[in-house]
This record gives sequence, structure tokens and C-alpha cells, in this order.
Amino acid sequence: MSRASFVRLAVVAGFLLLLELLTRTGAIDNLVLIPPSEMVTQLWSMFRSGALDAAMAESFSNIALAFLLSVTFGFTAGLVIHALPRLRRLADPLLASYYAVPFFVFYPLLIAIFGLNRWPLVAIGFAFGAAAMVIATLNGLDRVPRVLRKVARVHRLGRGEEIFLIILPAASPHLFTGLKLALAYSFIGVLAGEFILSGGGLGYSIAYAYDAFDNQTMYALMFFVLALAVLLNAGLHLWEQRLLRRRRRA
Repeated sequence: MSRASFVRLAVVAGFLLLLELLTRTGAIDNLVLIPPSEMVTQLWSMFRSGALDAAMAESFSNIALAFLLSVTFGFTAGLVIHALPRLRRLADPLLASYYAVPFFVFYPLLIAIFGLNRWPLVAIGFAFGAAAMVIATLNGLDRVPRVLRKVARVHRLGRGEEIFLIILPAASPHLFTGLKLALAYSFIGVLAGEFILSGGGLGYSIAYAYDAFDNQTMYALMFFVLALAVLLNAGLHLWEQRLLRRRRRA
């Protein structure tokens, strides 16, 4: 484990211990926040009883669909926009102001288009994640050193070989940033949509527990969502670092 990773874990562990101390001693009222150990206990109880199975299946499938669609579309759109300078000049100001748009206002329109099913939520998650992948792809392609393109021409590489052997490896750090952001935004879009617009999923379960004053369930689910998002991003970060180490050795 690297020193930076150890420091991150120590900070997270210290924060959880501090919360445990403050809630156990009454410095923070349990009506406001319950101890993290109780969150874990309640979460384990819900796992064992199967109470979360349906909600997890619904949320995770929606998040996976939104993430895959946003990455596929965002990467492809980034390639096309980068290859067409006129389109790039048109797209740049739109991408710069993209996240100023309140996407949830389109939910009634999405229901009219897709129906009362999972697809409006997937569309919201996709809308949140796609732009991040487009921007990351453009940044990565902009930062491919010109000397590498010259090397490709010197070795008479075909367009496909140049893309897969030269351009994509050189742009990979920025592409991984796009993957991490697309995953985070897909989480935000789908779960926030479930929280205020849906009748199922983890977001709906959190909102239902909040309305029922069920702090145990609400905080357990919030802890689960936060921990899962952090673990997934940490996994992508470790994969990215491993590829970078292989690249340096090569």
C-alpha cells in the first residue's frame, strides 16, 4: 500500500471514529445522526433479511446502463468532435455550460417518451455522465504529444493501429478520469431521480425511510451508497495506477 493510500484510509477511519465518539457521548443527538457502528449493524441486518435485494437490483441495473451508455456515447462523441474543428467550436461553449441545465425538469417529458419505467431514470443518469466522458476524451486527445503521431507516420501505421497503439494509450489518464466522473455522475443522476421521482430503488428507500422517521434504515442506506461509490472509484483508481506503472516500465 502506498503512503498516499494509507493516509486516505487513516483520514476516513479517523473521521468515522470521531463520529462514533461524538454520537456515543451525546455531543451529536441520535435524532440527528446515529453512530456508524449502528449503521453497519442495521445494514448487515437488512442484507441478511433480503430487504435490499429488489432495491439494489433495480438501482444497480439502472446505474450500470446509464454508465455504459454515457461512456460509449461520450467516448464516440469525443472522437467525432475532436476530428471536426467546426463541430468543436460549436460544442465547446455548450459543454462549458452543460451542467448548469437542471436535467430533472425533463423527467415528465422523458416519461412521455419512454413510459413509466426505468428508462427515464437511465436517461437522467446518462445525461449527467455523458458530458463528463466527452470532455475527458477531448482533453485526452488534445494532450497526445505530436511526436507520437509523427512516430506513427514514420512507422507507416494504419489509422486503426495509430489509434489503438499510440493515441489511446497516450490519452488513457484522461480517459480514466472520464470513466470515474461518468460513474459518479451516473450514481448521482439515478439515485437522485429515485429519491424524488421514482417508486423503487435505493434512492426511493432512503426517501421512504426519511418520511417515516426511520433513522436506522435511512442512515444505513446512505452509508451503503457512499461506501459503494467510494469503493468503485477506488477500484478504478487502482486499475489506472496499475496501467500507468506498466506504461512507465514499457
